[in-house]
Amino acid sequence: VQLQASGGGLVQAGGSLRLSCAASGRSFSSYCLGWFRQAPGKEREFVAAISWSGGDTYYADSVEGRFTISRDNAKNTVYLQMNSLEPEDTAVYYCAADNHMDSVVVSPAYWGQGTLVTVSS
Repeated sequence: VQLQASGGGLVQAGGSLRLSCAASGRSFSSYCLGWFRQAPGKEREFVAAISWSGGDTYYADSVEGRFTISRDNAKNTVYLQMNSLEPEDTAVYYCAADNHMDSVVVSPAYWGQGTLVTVSS
């Protein structure tokens, strides 16, 4: 599966952004999907994941209650709605995919290119 993320940009603290990740290839609905981020000078970290059906979601503690992951299997797209953004959320955001939920959270097999989110204070 190939992944293409979009939707990043510059936003003020307290604002919102929605990231999208379009997938190409077969069997999109069979993949678990996730979002990771990498801030300047820091390691890449897990943000959120969603099961193939959309019935299960997981979030990092730092974004729980502010971010929402969702998917539209008819459009082969996964979304990350980000609300109440903070300067600490500034990072390059990556979408990822794997056939297994426990793998997509830790070490996904497939990665998209990143999209930059900058939150100004």
